[in-house]
Amino acid sequence: CIEALLAEAAEPGVPARPCPCPLPSGDTALSRLVRRLLSARRSLDLCLFSFSCPQLARAVQLLHRRGVRVRLVTDAQYMGLHGSQIGRLRHAGIQVRHDQHSGYMHHKFAIVDRRMLITGSLNWTTQAIQSNRENVLVVEDAEYVKAFQDEFERIWEEYNPANYSFFSQKQ
Repeated sequence: CIEALLAEAAEPGVPARPCPCPLPSGDTALSRLVRRLLSARRSLDLCLFSFSCPQLARAVQLLHRRGVRVRLVTDAQYMGLHGSQIGRLRHAGIQVRHDQHSGYMHHKFAIVDRRMLITGSLNWTTQAIQSNRENVLVVEDAEYVKAFQDEFERIWEEYNPANYSFFSQKQ
């Protein structure tokens, strides 16, 4: 459970109410991931196949409310599924772009302040966090961060709605 962590991030100095949920609290893989995300001061770029974990969505929304520039690239087929947090994030004013192709936009990475890369097999879903065997790698090596940042920027531009084609070019 990361309720105390999210409450502290939302209102620093205000004591968190005890959470009655059955999830373990304290130092967990999820709390470590959230702490790294909440360390963002300028930017958070997310490239995620599936995003349905409400706690991670709350962390992303907190960053957005703090003034961190948040951009999200996702897969069109998965963003509308039951439980997806994409609509919630869009409604909060976060920029979201998605693919227009068959096949999946299957990346799973985040870049914090253009200095920290978080990547691995983890889809940002409650199922993956609570039940699956997943891996997450956190890297602060500029060479690796740059490679992923370049890929994010390429996809971000490719998925720019101004570039979408809704009609065939044949007239």
